[in-house]
Amino acid sequence: MASWNSTPLEIISQVFGWSAFFCWSVGGYPQVILNYRRKSVVGLNFNFVVLNSTKQLSYLIYNAVLYFSPAVQRQYREKYGVEQMIPVAANDVAFSIHAVVLIAFTWFQIAIYERGTQKVSKISIGIVSAAWLSAAVCVIIAWPSHSWLWLISVFNTIQVALATIKYIPQAFMNFRRKSTDGFSIGNILFDLSGGVANYAQMTVQSINQGSWVNFYGNIGKLLISLVSVFFDLVFISQHYLLYPGKKVGKCPKLGDESREPLIKSVDHPQSENV
Repeated sequence: MASWNSTPLEIISQVFGWSAFFCWSVGGYPQVILNYRRKSVVGLNFNFVVLNSTKQLSYLIYNAVLYFSPAVQRQYREKYGVEQMIPVAANDVAFSIHAVVLIAFTWFQIAIYERGTQKVSKISIGIVSAAWLSAAVCVIIAWPSHSWLWLISVFNTIQVALATIKYIPQAFMNFRRKSTDGFSIGNILFDLSGGVANYAQMTVQSINQGSWVNFYGNIGKLLISLVSVFFDLVFISQHYLLYPGKKVGKCPKLGDESREPLIKSVDHPQSENV
């Protein structure tokens, strides 16, 4: 079993890993707090919550199985080398559990607070249904041959795909309104910090084992960080460079939301790490 060759590197890796966990986790609370203060979820995008629920649950399945299952770890080392470290750390599992719990609490708020007329779009329902149907088919395929590593890679692919989709509507709305008024840039700064810390942890692990398989052996973690950092930079550019200080006198009406892609327009800030 692979182990750390340097105690200082192990400590540094843990610091970066838990820093990423802290930044990504804290970024999920502003929307929950806002819902509680307003006693309303009007303005929170239900499509975002639906897509993010499947994304985070898929990520939890991948992280938890790879971290706790000896059979999957054995298959991973057979594929990438017996000396390779498992590319999922305790902070990855902790983050996934925390994210799923926070989303469950958000659904509780949606159930008890004022919801207005907002509905989940058929497109979002179709995307989520297709994702879980695909996962179910892959379970049937993997079961006879015990191809568990391949199976959890499917869940990893699902979470990467949904993570990519969920960012697009907010960026589009900012562009259409020519303003980031009402959108919390603090969430984005936390998310960017978490992405940088995540890459730093993966780099330290690669230096320790003298191989970059830690990156291409966990392509889901790599891609999700790339996607997050890319959209964080887009939002930061919109907020500080393209539309600095611009206010919107009138937010888009709910009736116009059907013309938005996938996720409906929002009147209040939403967290991308719910």
